[in-house]
Amino acid sequence: MNQSLEQLAARVGAALKRNEMMLATAESCTGGWLGQAVTAVAGSSDWYERGFITYTYISKREMLGVRDETLERYGAVSEAAVREMAEGALAHSHAQVAAAISGIAGPSGGSREKPVGTVCFAWALKGGATLSETRQLDGDRDEVRRQSVEIALSGLLDLLHGEKTAGSKT
Repeated sequence: MNQSLEQLAARVGAALKRNEMMLATAESCTGGWLGQAVTAVAGSSDWYERGFITYTYISKREMLGVRDETLERYGAVSEAAVREMAEGALAHSHAQVAAAISGIAGPSGGSREKPVGTVCFAWALKGGATLSETRQLDGDRDEVRRQSVEIALSGLLDLLHGEKTAGSKT
């Protein structure tokens, strides 16, 4: 386990516990790595409610309620899709906070519009805003996936500390 990921996950856990909140995750390209990072922290059952690994359109629709129209119009790697993934994770769990990740980790699968390394993120608060952003990450498949988990965790910290607003969409 990458030390910085474990430290970030522990900080997220401390902030969630302090706020008496639970986390749900919705992952595609990271395949559960975000959930693995948070459950590597001892005592994470106090603040991690559940994770959804939704690699296909079917699983995104069935498990998270992502709309057909969203997937057809924008694709799974889009801010529209990750916002619905995060909101779906809240709707299908007992969590108050959610993070979602969907992207193209490579080495294939990219396009001119969405090259390899394109990753979309969303963070949602129950009864509050859903924030999202898209990043273009460099590196091989593992590096893109690791960076994605780090960005998701950092975004959760920012959200929990009220700092996640600049450059984000509701």
